[in-house]
Amino acid sequence: MKMKYGEMAFLGGIVLAVLIGLFSSYIPLSMLPIAMALLVVLGLVVGVMNVSEKEVQKFLIATIALLAATTSLGPLTTAMIGWGGIMFTLASWITGFLGALAAFIAPAAFVVALKAIYDMAQN
Repeated sequence: MKMKYGEMAFLGGIVLAVLIGLFSSYIPLSMLPIAMALLVVLGLVVGVMNVSEKEVQKFLIATIALLAATTSLGPLTTAMIGWGGIMFTLASWITGFLGALAAFIAPAAFVVALKAIYDMAQN
């Protein structure tokens, strides 16, 4: 079974977001913008290639939920950092993953939303 480029971009983006989350404290600051830019590009590819017209509404609702959850978990991770010990490390992983996930999902949502607006304007 052959994978499509959009599917590979989606899986690659998720894997990269997880890796950035786990190793965010070890990634040199000069490399972090490159990793995030790669996530943005993968997100754009997913938005262009992966979401069909039938999936637009579900995708955009799921994206809103994901980005809202990402934002709302910020105070929890901030509190976890204050607890110290293993919680500091866990909070670092969660924060890194959520930031990377947002950098991956937001461009895809942007492209899909633009396509939806364009389709509505055509009708």
